[in-house]
Amino acid sequence: MTTTEAPPVPDLPVRKAATRKRLVPYWLLLPGIIWLLVFFALPMVYQASTSVQTGSLEKGFEVTWHFQTYWEALTEYYPQFIRSLLYAGTATLLCLLLGYPLAYLIAFKAGRWRNLLLVLVIAPFFTSFLIRTLAWKTILADGGPVVDVLTTLHVLDVTSWLGWTEGDRVLATPMAVVCGLTYNFLPFMILPLYTSLERIDGRLHEAAKDLYASPATTFRKVTFPLSMPGVVSGTLLTFIPASGDYVNAELLGSTDTKMVGNVIQSQFLRVLDYPTAAALSFILMAIVLLMVTVYIRRAGTEDLV
Repeated sequence: MTTTEAPPVPDLPVRKAATRKRLVPYWLLLPGIIWLLVFFALPMVYQASTSVQTGSLEKGFEVTWHFQTYWEALTEYYPQFIRSLLYAGTATLLCLLLGYPLAYLIAFKAGRWRNLLLVLVIAPFFTSFLIRTLAWKTILADGGPVVDVLTTLHVLDVTSWLGWTEGDRVLATPMAVVCGLTYNFLPFMILPLYTSLERIDGRLHEAAKDLYASPATTFRKVTFPLSMPGVVSGTLLTFIPASGDYVNAELLGSTDTKMVGNVIQSQFLRVLDYPTAAALSFILMAIVLLMVTVYIRRAGTEDLV
C-alpha cells in the first residue's frame, strides 16, 4: 500500500517575511494617507458642516442643515463666479499660447542652454507670490512705458472697446488681473509641456521628414498629438488655481473685477459669515470639478504628466 506524502509546508519565518514584504508598499503609503486625512479630508468635512450651519459669531453657529445657503450664495454672487471662470480661462489660454513655443524651444532647440532656460522658467518661484504681483502695479502704472507702447500701437483702443481696459488706464481693469494671472501661473504651463515634449522620440520627426511631411504637418500630425498629456496637465494646473485666486484681483483690480476668491476671503475674514463662505467654496469646487471632468474626456487623454 502506497502512501502519498503531504506537500511541504513553507517554513513559518519565510511566510512572515513574504507577508512583511507585501505590506511594505502600504507602510510607505501610510504617512501620505495620514497627511491627506488630517490636512485635506478632515478640513473638507469641517467646511461641509460649516456650510449647513446657521447663527452668528457672537451667538455661535449650529448645524441646522440649512442647504438654502448654497442657493442664496449662488444667486447673489453668480457674477463673481462667471468673472472668475472667464479670467481663469483667458489666462489659461494665454499661458498655453505663450508657454507652448517656449517649451518647444527648450525641448528641441535649446541644446546646452536647456538647463539655464529651465532655471529661468522657475526663477519667479524664488521670490514671493505677493511681491511678483505687486511688481505688476509698477509695470502697468499709468503713464509707464508699457501703457505708452500699448497706446501708441492702439491696443488699448481695442481692449477698451472690449471692456477690458478703461481709456488709457490698465491698472484696476480686467486686463491687469488677467496679466497678473498669466504671469504668475505661466511656469505651471511650461513645465508639463516641456516634460511631455521632451519625451517625444526624435526618430518620429525624422520619419515624418522621410515621408516628405512639411514642418507644419509634422507638428500637426506628430508633435502636438503626442504632447497632449502636457497640454491637459498644464491647462489644469493653470486653470484650477487661477479660478480660485484672489491676490491678483485684490492688488491689480478694482471692485468691478473681484473674483469669487475675493468674496470667499471677505466672507471669512471681514463679514464673518462662515456658512456662506464655506458654501461658496464648495460651489466653486463643484463647478471646477465638473469642468475638469468634461475637459479631460473631451481632450481624449487621461495620461497626465
